[in-house]
Amino acid sequence: MKSNINIKVKNKENNLRIDVLLSNQNNKLSRSRVKVLILENNLKINNIIVTDPSRKVKLDDEIFFEIVEPKKESLTPFNYPLEIIHEDEDLIVLNKSAGISIHPGPGNYDNTIVNALINYTGNNLSNIGNELRPGIVHRIDKETSGLIVIAKNNVSHENLSNQFSEHSITRVYQALVWGKIRPQNGKIETFITRSSKNRQMMEVSLNKGKKAITNYKTLEIFENDDVPTLSLIECKLETGRTHQIRVHLSNKGNNILGDKKYKKKFKKFININPELEKCLVSLDRQFLHAKTLGFNHPKNNRWLEFSSKLPGDLEKILKKLRKINK
Repeated sequence: MKSNINIKVKNKENNLRIDVLLSNQNNKLSRSRVKVLILENNLKINNIIVTDPSRKVKLDDEIFFEIVEPKKESLTPFNYPLEIIHEDEDLIVLNKSAGISIHPGPGNYDNTIVNALINYTGNNLSNIGNELRPGIVHRIDKETSGLIVIAKNNVSHENLSNQFSEHSITRVYQALVWGKIRPQNGKIETFITRSSKNRQMMEVSLNKGKKAITNYKTLEIFENDDVPTLSLIECKLETGRTHQIRVHLSNKGNNILGDKKYKKKFKKFININPELEKCLVSLDRQFLHAKTLGFNHPKNNRWLEFSSKLPGDLEKILKKLRKINK
């Protein structure tokens, strides 16, 4: 089922964001839903397809916007043990394990966090946006562990999405990287865009893409005759771009341990402690963990902040490094 909005921009609407203008036209149409439809090529301005939800309109622009009802997809429940840190009638905070994707996609439509949520809640989740992503406000990578928040209804989803857009949500990660990051504490501020060589990867750009800001500080440095130089760092995000921390650290030459996608070739270490070498080689994921997540509750505006300990496989490496690095 389809409907559309067909208007010409008036004086009072001049210079408005297109997503704001369109959501104002229909009180049943949230900005999040408008954004999804724009990204799916349903908007024309002056007969030209526009895919930027933040585009500002001009006086007399002719807007044609097609409202397409989302396709009804069938999600198979997945009996998977969810580690729930907090739950109320509006949201769920999960501690995600590494090795499971957030939502269905090519190659895996059944064994994801979304499928597990369907099994757990009986589809008591927000339905803004893609039908394969009920409740999903934000994501972390498959091989990253840690905290995510899930929306149980559309009001909560909209509110949390706005907090993410305004960069008011606290997100802190821990990562173990190769080498010493210079300077030891700082801010990385770049644009991030999709790689021209590999569409599954992202890359730093000087002038195109989306602005990305990562604040980081060094927590520990491991380095002696039996230990290759490694640094435990903490990253606090101001923005949340795809692969942001991985791309920013790789661009500085400090790739995350175990990151198969953004890895670089490292020299072989001759004198490495054999137990440590075995520990590092056996890591089958990137050493990246979403440790802290804080936000205002979408209903009562009360600040909530959650913390998650490093999972056992990552903590094991740190213990080994600390023992050898004494």
